[in-house]
Amino acid sequence: MRQPVAAPPTPERVRSLAATAAPTHVSLTGSALPAGPARGGVDELGRPVLLVKPDETLHMIAGDDEAVVTVDLSCMRDLGGVARLRGLLKAQGWARAVPEAEIRRTAVAIAERCPDEDLFVALERPGDPSAPRLLRLDVGFVVYLTAQETGILDAEDYLAAEPDPFLRDAERLLYHINNAHREPLRPVAARLLGRPVEGEVWLWELDRYGVTLREGLDEPTLVRVPWPSPAANRHALEHALHRLLCGHS
Repeated sequence: MRQPVAAPPTPERVRSLAATAAPTHVSLTGSALPAGPARGGVDELGRPVLLVKPDETLHMIAGDDEAVVTVDLSCMRDLGGVARLRGLLKAQGWARAVPEAEIRRTAVAIAERCPDEDLFVALERPGDPSAPRLLRLDVGFVVYLTAQETGILDAEDYLAAEPDPFLRDAERLLYHINNAHREPLRPVAARLLGRPVEGEVWLWELDRYGVTLREGLDEPTLVRVPWPSPAANRHALEHALHRLLCGHS
């Protein structure tokens, strides 16, 4: 009997994390300058985009073909009002100014992750040296660190992949259940673990290949449940999750 695929391919998994991640720090590789705080998001092609203000070093060196930049991105999950880390990404490459013709689309793509009024200033004053700038990373490679795996993706593999096709639907479902319908999760986790659960239970990951439950907050146990076959659409994803919560394998 053919076994179900337990998890997404690594490039898809990393692109899904990137799609919901936010930049936290940026550093100039090979420089003695300390890493500085970063603001921005990730565009639809998986490239980190930074909102850089006029007094920041990166504002002045952007476009330098020799300047290699590392952007740290964090992907978080809110559990009961507390943000928990899902994964860390380190993207290295070259920071280039977003072409003027693409600034509006890029700003819209990162607006949810970048609630900063200077984003609109950058949009309204493109090319103004005294205004904030939008810089996009020309990715060289991406380092990923999660609870399940650690590794490196080169630019070709990273940029050729796409996030889970039902990512937005999965995130909405996960948020709704974690905030309004967690009661069925404890018996499901107990059945899967073969023992009584000791802590709170949450949905941790949800994708077309399966779902991950998390028992506990500080020292969690993660349980991955693959679907019998990958969900082909949003309705199939909802149906698979419903069957699990109702006690059907």
